[in-house]
Amino acid sequence: MEGLTVFLDKISGFIWGPPLLILLVGTGIYLTLRLGLIQLRLLPYALKLVFTKNQDKKSEGDISHFQALMTAMAATVGVGNIVGVATAIFLGGPGALFWMWVSAFFGMATKYGEAILAVKYRVKDANGQMAGGPMYYLEHGLKMRWLGILFAIFGAIAAFGIGNGTQAKAVADVMDQTFNVPHWITGLVLVALAGMVILGGIKTIGKVTSFFVPIMAVFYVIAGLIVMVLNVGLIPEAFATIFKYAFSGEAVAGGAIGTVIRFGVARGVFSNEAGLGSAPIAAAAARTDMPGRQALVSMTQVLFDTLIICSITGVTIIMSGIWKDNPDGLTGGALTSAAFGQFLGSWGPIVVSIGLLFFATSTIFGWAYYGEKCFQYLFPNPKVLLYYRLVFIAVIFVGATATLDVVWLFADVMNGLMAIPNLIGLLGLSGIIVFETKRVQAKIKEEKEIAKK
Repeated sequence: MEGLTVFLDKISGFIWGPPLLILLVGTGIYLTLRLGLIQLRLLPYALKLVFTKNQDKKSEGDISHFQALMTAMAATVGVGNIVGVATAIFLGGPGALFWMWVSAFFGMATKYGEAILAVKYRVKDANGQMAGGPMYYLEHGLKMRWLGILFAIFGAIAAFGIGNGTQAKAVADVMDQTFNVPHWITGLVLVALAGMVILGGIKTIGKVTSFFVPIMAVFYVIAGLIVMVLNVGLIPEAFATIFKYAFSGEAVAGGAIGTVIRFGVARGVFSNEAGLGSAPIAAAAARTDMPGRQALVSMTQVLFDTLIICSITGVTIIMSGIWKDNPDGLTGGALTSAAFGQFLGSWGPIVVSIGLLFFATSTIFGWAYYGEKCFQYLFPNPKVLLYYRLVFIAVIFVGATATLDVVWLFADVMNGLMAIPNLIGLLGLSGIIVFETKRVQAKIKEEKEIAKK
């Protein structure tokens, strides 16, 4: 078993190494250039769409723009926003945060492109609900069904790791360390909550996440802003440190600037999942009259996830100075807790624990939907879908109470492999993305002219 663990760890390190990261960011740069910096030009309109009620209420789809966004946010705002950012700074130094921002900027274009294709090539399943994502645009758009099958296999398996077991373990650990709640009790509570939400399907998941996610995000952001307002004098120095280390090549794990960039980009992608192909599965369920409109909404996910929430974590850690004076070698959630604790006293670790609790739990809800849609693509029979949901729910308890490093490593490998067929689809169908972008831009121009009259 140890040998298998070492083998999978090496495979995971290779898959998540420089070649894939370059391909992920490179795809984002390519789409950014082809779409004329769409993440800057149309961001105000995109944000307006996010907060517009009853948008496209009569259009085809199962849930609203906002619910689709919150489902995707639920899946991506997880352990990576607290643990992943701290790990990036611990291994890559403060400069890693800058490269996290860079990857997020280009990742917005990637996320936009994924959503356009997901809505463009979505289909109605046997239950009359929308089904879409990389497997469908690989099959119907790129005419490469075998790649769609590969993506679905990777996604259905990865859901048990990144979106289930590891998240449940994080919640159980936090409840045990902070509130002395045994792991098995946390596991049972998570199973009960997840069962009520997941068995209800996308409409229930959409309703729960649209209520749950904004509250948890606002709670964590407000806590971070309180720290910054009370210590506003430290902010300029923190940002100066970030930019200094981003280009100096000084990293905690080594002196090469490549180390700084690698950990910044890797943790940024792990956090917002741009290019992995997961979020477009939720985007495909949205009610919308054209693919580009939902794509603009989906694009904002990276803004909220990485450029806001991850930045709160990263800047707080850098302001604290603990990243540099860290004799105990704190990393992950412990480093974030120590940073918040320096500014908020005993309340610091509690804030981080509650944030981690909410973030990880919501990720389970979002990834349950991703996993079942991948499974459904492989096995279209509606009756079989119930078995996947029941197994997914059962694995939550296993994840909360057991240490299964081999299983989670295998799922991590599958998670990385998801990106390869998805990026092939994005690059191969980039012309469709450009075409649909011109359509939505013409629609926006028309709406503005009507508003003037």
